[in-house]
Amino acid sequence: MGLRMDSLHSPTIPSSTANSPTTTSSSSKPSLQSLITQKEALEAELSALSSVLQSQGATMQTSLTTFDGFPRADIDVAQIRTVRARIVRLKNDWKGVMEKVEVAVLEGFAEKKMGEEEDGDTMTGVESAGGAGHSNGVGVMRTEASGERAAAPVIEPPFARVNSVVEGSPAATAGLRAEDRVVKFGNADWQNHERLGKVAREVQANEGREVMVKVIREGRVVELKLVPRRDWGGRGLLGCHLVPV
Repeated sequence: MGLRMDSLHSPTIPSSTANSPTTTSSSSKPSLQSLITQKEALEAELSALSSVLQSQGATMQTSLTTFDGFPRADIDVAQIRTVRARIVRLKNDWKGVMEKVEVAVLEGFAEKKMGEEEDGDTMTGVESAGGAGHSNGVGVMRTEASGERAAAPVIEPPFARVNSVVEGSPAATAGLRAEDRVVKFGNADWQNHERLGKVAREVQANEGREVMVKVIREGRVVELKLVPRRDWGGRGLLGCHLVPV
């Protein structure tokens, strides 16, 4: 019963990325692009594993035993256990990569800020003011970073990508942008979105009401409030195109 699971018993993420040992040397620090590549590979495998669970009519919480404690005969219990264990490992790997992505993005902003301030110091010739500027710039960046980490909830893998957003639409008004990765759309998430079927139901059930949407944008989590409505002058209730990832 069920799909072949041969691939689940061996890593599908290249050993040069997901399985390489972590080092603290600055010369061997992974680039932002390599981290994004790792992230996308993990997301692709998580999406595939989620589809396997859905094909069995199961989730991460579905009971695998009958009321009297015997394994259920209507599902492939061994397969589901294997998939669940793999998902747990990949989710932990994904969270670790996302933390590194966030650090890399913030470091990039900090370096850019310091470079701009150094250019300004050269033009004005006021080194003392520039030195204070460096300290304040980095301090602000660290404050913002720590604030975001304190406020950010546990990140889940995305299940959809925003392909396009129509100007003036409810999606645009809410702040949704093309290439945002959708982590949460109302009650829909990566485990239960049913190839975006649940998103469609969330939209229909909440016409004229706020729906909480959580997306990943440039390595950061962004929370939006989207109000599906028909009277915006375009097609549909959202005015955006979502595709599964």
